[in-house]
Formats: sequence, structure tokens, C-alpha cells
Amino acid sequence: MKIKQKKELRRFLIAGIIAVGTDISAYFFMLQYIQHDIAKTISFLLGSIAAFLINKYWTFKKYAKSYMEILSFMVLYTATLGTNVMVNKYLISVTGLIFFAFIIATSVSTVINFIGQKFWVFR
Repeated sequence: MKIKQKKELRRFLIAGIIAVGTDISAYFFMLQYIQHDIAKTISFLLGSIAAFLINKYWTFKKYAKSYMEILSFMVLYTATLGTNVMVNKYLISVTGLIFFAFIIATSVSTVINFIGQKFWVFR
């Protein structure tokens, strides 16, 4: 792996920790008030906004305004949102473990998001 790719991967992981922190905080807060599918959808979207901003400007250093990047990011995150919510729902139904389901769903979408951002959105 090249030095630039290692740096991007490290930054992506740090950005991911921040985005997941946003996601999980919002998710567990909203679980007190709304059903888990809706809470997961909203929290994922909040984490996605954080991820876009941090990855665009810090991880991949793309400073130009680009509507295509925004559109590509939205398409990618819409796909991973569906994946994230479905994995989360399935694992809750099978295991009953909300935190476990959250971690696995987040891990699956993280892999998809890095590949999509690196090779499609911010190429």
C-alpha cells in the first residue's frame, strides 16, 4: 500500500470514528422516543453528513465545489443506508442485541463506504 493510501485510510478511520460517534449518540438518544428503524435511519444520516464533510476536506483533500461529488455521495450513502438498516434490523431480530447489531451494521457499511468514496466519489 502506498504512503498516500495509508494516510487516507488512517484519516478515513478517524473520520469514521467521529461519524460513528455522531451516529451512535443520536441513535441511542432517539431510541428513547422512536422505533429503532426510524432512529437508525436518522442517526445514519447525521453520521453521513459528518462523514461527507470530514472525508471531503480532510481525508481526500477535495476543496472544489462539486455537485457530482454530492450526488455520488448521496447515491453511495443511500445504498449503504439500506444495507445498514437491514443488517441492523436482521441482527436485532436474530440476537436481540442492539449494540452488537449496531456495530456489525456499521462495520458492513464502513467497508462499502470506503471503497465507494476512494474509487468513485472522491477519485
